[in-house]
Amino acid sequence: MHSLKKVLFGGLLFLLIFIVSACGNEEASPDAEGSSGSSGESGGEITIGYSGPLSGPAATYGEETLKGLEMAVKDINEEGGIEVDGKNYTFAVSTLDDKYLPNETAANAKRLVQEEDAKFIYSPHSGGIYAMQVFNEMEDFVIMGYTSEPGVTDQGNTLNVRIPPRYDQYLEPFTEYEMERFGEKIAFLPTASQYGKDWSEMLQPVWEEKGGEVVFNESIDFSKDTDFQTIVSNALEQDPDVMFIGGPSEPTALVAKQARDLGFEGGFLIMDQAKLDEMAAVLGGDYSMLEGAISTTPLVKSEFPGTAEYVAKYKENNDRDPSAESAFHYVSMYVLAEAMKAAGTVDDTKAIMAAMDEGAKNLPENKQVYTVPGVGEDGGFGSMLRVSYIEDGEIIVVGD
Repeated sequence: MHSLKKVLFGGLLFLLIFIVSACGNEEASPDAEGSSGSSGESGGEITIGYSGPLSGPAATYGEETLKGLEMAVKDINEEGGIEVDGKNYTFAVSTLDDKYLPNETAANAKRLVQEEDAKFIYSPHSGGIYAMQVFNEMEDFVIMGYTSEPGVTDQGNTLNVRIPPRYDQYLEPFTEYEMERFGEKIAFLPTASQYGKDWSEMLQPVWEEKGGEVVFNESIDFSKDTDFQTIVSNALEQDPDVMFIGGPSEPTALVAKQARDLGFEGGFLIMDQAKLDEMAAVLGGDYSMLEGAISTTPLVKSEFPGTAEYVAKYKENNDRDPSAESAFHYVSMYVLAEAMKAAGTVDDTKAIMAAMDEGAKNLPENKQVYTVPGVGEDGGFGSMLRVSYIEDGEIIVVGD
């Protein structure tokens, strides 16, 4: 009996040693340590916040911005995430719908900071960006702002990024083209957002200084209005040569169609939020209804190092061409990731902002869907001027 106990005790002791040894080997295994594709230990997941219009008339616009951001996060994670200060990090996007309303953006931002510990929050409209600028420095989060509104980087906010080019670079070339081709009388019918109001206030003096006249000046609230016949009819009663229109692409296209249906034969000066290719898609793919329109260059007509690869990847899961909004969000997420790597931190917002220019310069060539020459001290992405107009039903690209 005593011998049996010794045998059983010895067996149990051997089994225990075997289990401990196996666990030790498992902890040291390459698969357990490097499953993220990096040699560093796991640093966890970084939340990227997003607040934008995911319902209502501007939903298509909001969904496009979000698609580009989510595509970038997916690609970065599949590439193994990023390694910062010896630790490996992946990203996740937390989204909230703000219905294109600035007060909702502000409320969403507070939720994302308090509940998700988000240090970076994307917003694709100036009203939302201005609303967050009231408290983002105090709450210590970076606004990743998708707006061409120059004012968002003129406020001196130290934690604010402006992703697309400033729209004030378009004012003179747009004005000169439309005046030369169609005439000096213009009707203003922009979006009623803060962005639309600011665009109008900057365009009017440029138009008038070149000898033009604003014969009609009202805005359209795309969050409420769906029938534009009355306001377009009122504008056309003033016999304009050109119509200044803009906002999200889909409703802007419907404004242009309404004008053509009512007999307007002049040109369209289109603010940069609306895109010619997206407007044409709403109009059945026919550019002839946009004859004489001038705006920014569609992504599919661009030829940056990573453009073709991005377009192909986007179309794998979508039955349409990608928008500039989606592409800029894709690029900006990579710039942000590179800035974190350059700064050596994922949560020191000031250090990451200081490294944003280096992040842009470190952007891999195959991710340059748009080339970003650098990021200014004001947080604005640099860019090249490229505009397009419609002539004989074709897009003509002008610029570098």
